[in-house]
Amino acid sequence: MFSPVVATATECDVLVVGGGINGCGIARDLAGRGFQVVLCEKDDLAAHTSSSSTKLIHGGLRYLEYYEFSLVRKALQEREVLLKSAPHIMWPLRFVMPHDPSMRPAWMVRMGLFLYDHLAKREVLPGSRTVDLRKHKAGQPLKPQYKRGFVYSDGWVDDARLVVLNAVDARARGAQILTRTRCTAVQRDADGWTAALDGPDGIRTVRARAVVNAAGPWAESFLRNTAKAANGESLATKSLRLVKGSHIVVKRIFEHDHAYIFQNPDKRIIFAIPYQDDYTLIGTTDVEIGSDDPGAARISPEEIDYLCAQASRYFEKPVVPADVVWTYSGVRPLLDDASGDPSAVTRDYLLEANTTAAPLLSVWGGKITTFRKLAEDAADEVGRMLGDKRPAWTEGAFLAGGDLSGWIGAPKRPDEDFERFVAAVQKRHAWLPAPLARRLAHAYGARIAEVLGNATALADLGVEVAPGLHDAELRYLHAQEWVRTADDALWRRSKLGLRYTPQERAAVARWFDDNNDERHTDATDPRAHHQEGGRADVAP
Repeated sequence: MFSPVVATATECDVLVVGGGINGCGIARDLAGRGFQVVLCEKDDLAAHTSSSSTKLIHGGLRYLEYYEFSLVRKALQEREVLLKSAPHIMWPLRFVMPHDPSMRPAWMVRMGLFLYDHLAKREVLPGSRTVDLRKHKAGQPLKPQYKRGFVYSDGWVDDARLVVLNAVDARARGAQILTRTRCTAVQRDADGWTAALDGPDGIRTVRARAVVNAAGPWAESFLRNTAKAANGESLATKSLRLVKGSHIVVKRIFEHDHAYIFQNPDKRIIFAIPYQDDYTLIGTTDVEIGSDDPGAARISPEEIDYLCAQASRYFEKPVVPADVVWTYSGVRPLLDDASGDPSAVTRDYLLEANTTAAPLLSVWGGKITTFRKLAEDAADEVGRMLGDKRPAWTEGAFLAGGDLSGWIGAPKRPDEDFERFVAAVQKRHAWLPAPLARRLAHAYGARIAEVLGNATALADLGVEVAPGLHDAELRYLHAQEWVRTADDALWRRSKLGLRYTPQERAAVARWFDDNNDERHTDATDPRAHHQEGGRADVAP
């Protein structure tokens, strides 16, 4: 059944297939419980859906209209747990909803925000309130017809780095993380699974007691085409609806630090969010697509027009397609519930256990905000299926780099803690330019010491390969974060690709040409696609 060319053989308790947020979260949780874990991902970590979100840690205010109270409450409970676990990549964000009487009446919005404030305990995030947009700073860039607004709290997250931090923590606890390694076949028998993993070093055979299918948009096709029962039959029992969500990035529209949530005539909502200091992120769309190749999803001209038109209903200065400097699209795998409206399909997750022979757990759906709880539930279920239940541990635990106490002492509030951390970094490394110190602090948190090493001057970081990106940081990314291409570095581990010219991106690609042992796609190759359809040709 498998290729006879075998690079190595491995035995483990659990094989996790999929290197998105769910797969990496589950691998981390299981490894922390002492299980031997192997995770395989066919591309880079967070290469698809998990790096293509709206970057929000949120309860999902609009889900209240669909009576998804359980999902909203679960997500609201997780917001502050996550904010405390990694204050360098997550922080509180205030949202403004301009009131449009033609959409939802004010009483309905206020009732929804009351529920949003009280469905779960809040310690860090302030509650909602009504504001006069004629006086509030958030009213300035809006059309004058919007006189009243509602302000509430949620959080922002660097989604791709969230995935990587989970993988880093999983590896630190003993998990093997195999990127660019495709599970080409996995056969079940009464005692376990035998998998063929095709990676850079050849075919690796893995023998696992259990398999976790966390393949996201590929979860259904994995069961239909890759995983086989002892009798060779397909293991698929459910169907996914694949819904494309696209975003656009434009030059900064407003100066303040609040984000916007806009109600649209089609009853959907879009966000306009401060992004990477100099930009505004606008999204998302909901477009159902086929299942042929979820990784090939790209924004359409119609989606760009839609996002521009809806944003222009609110902003005084219209947003037009020519303003777009970057786009990205991701595919959300939602369980098929026969709903006609993709926006109405539940975003909650389902864990499907199959124990007719060796244990199999399939993850259906899920969202960034609830990944930790999903991973905890999944690890509980894997332990149950293996007859080896071990206690949960991630609630209250820091993610990699999230424990800043060595720099600032006991934590207080996540947002204040991070600012104290930046000040401590700048004091300890006064030679670092302030913008670089802040960027590195955001990206690596307490692990910044591993990036800087023994450097005592900027020159000690080595060649500046592109503005603000030095040899030392690239070597850290290559050695510690599975980075193998310029796309990995510029569009997932960071968003430096937004700021770099084609020539600067090419310089980073050449660095990887010189330092990789394997071939890779050049970031300047027009066939390359970064961040799920990012348009390098229109980046500044």
